[in-house]
Amino acid sequence: MTSRFPLTRTLRPVPEGDRSQILADPGFGRHFSDHMAIAVWSNDRGWHDHRIAPLEPFSLHPATAALHYAQEIFEGLKAYRHADGSVWLFRPEANARRFARSARRLALPVLPEEDFVESIAELVRADEAWVPAVGGEDSLYLRPFMFGSEAFIGVRPALEITYSVIASPAGPYFASGVTGVTLWVTSTYTRAAAGGTGEAKCGGNYASGLAAQLEAQEHGCDQVLYLDRTGGEGSLEESGTMNLCLVTADGRLITPPLGTILEGVTRDSILTLASTFGLTPVEEQTTLPDLRARAASGEITEVFAAGTAAVITPIVGLKGPGYAFVIGDGKPGKQTLAVREHLLDIQHGRSADEHGWMRRIV
Repeated sequence: MTSRFPLTRTLRPVPEGDRSQILADPGFGRHFSDHMAIAVWSNDRGWHDHRIAPLEPFSLHPATAALHYAQEIFEGLKAYRHADGSVWLFRPEANARRFARSARRLALPVLPEEDFVESIAELVRADEAWVPAVGGEDSLYLRPFMFGSEAFIGVRPALEITYSVIASPAGPYFASGVTGVTLWVTSTYTRAAAGGTGEAKCGGNYASGLAAQLEAQEHGCDQVLYLDRTGGEGSLEESGTMNLCLVTADGRLITPPLGTILEGVTRDSILTLASTFGLTPVEEQTTLPDLRARAASGEITEVFAAGTAAVITPIVGLKGPGYAFVIGDGKPGKQTLAVREHLLDIQHGRSADEHGWMRRIV
């Protein structure tokens, strides 16, 4: 069967020795594989020029639309090496559907789901040597993205669009390990509002959060926590790069409802797995005063954040202007660590995939 993304191999691959050295300590987002997937959309031709090509810089006109009007979206998912040497993707169809939703919100053309998945699969097949060996948490991080590449100055949707996928070997997102993080509850910045782009995975959401991230660092915190302040007291929304989950003493797994937050694939997976750990998933708003009171009383026993890059990250404390409090005993919770280990075991092939989430590509 002919691929819709034919491969043109690079004539200058990273030498095997250099690649092995990179894979021994990949970090996160520092190194990139030899190839990239590309497709182009134009108003008159639709999607065309699908291919896997050597990784190389884009040549952009100074008037490129995305540089001026931020018409851009992206995704993040991973490829995992299993013990038998095979390589698998985790729920790529879910990322494809979210990519389509983001495209509609940013007035970009929708890439067919089958093209999204095939572009990723063909890139991984071309760069299989870049998928880290089995063991630990290492994986090949995949970054599909799309941007307005037409050269024009004017406020309208671009008539030329470029889609691409690049790949980067990745170790644990938090190099310090699963020790737990502290969040800064910002009273200065908000992430999104009803009718905004909160549900879309677009670069503008992250660019606007950089100042809040710096604010968190200035207060000795690892990440920021945003509040939805439309209700007055401030309801928990999400962390800078992750969805938020609370575990209660009576066995509930609470997460903020969708609407102005990103519909995380990891978040959805955790809600599906909750019953495995005797937890009842609940989507409901929780105010900051409520969190503080219930953490102090022991009703809320654990808090964690979830996302593709960081998987599941324990949250052991929160700080804000004039206050600070810990969650539980200030250490990663048992339920948090158990859910994290189980999800990683599914992704890396160490536990049965009872939900049909894994797709073998090599």
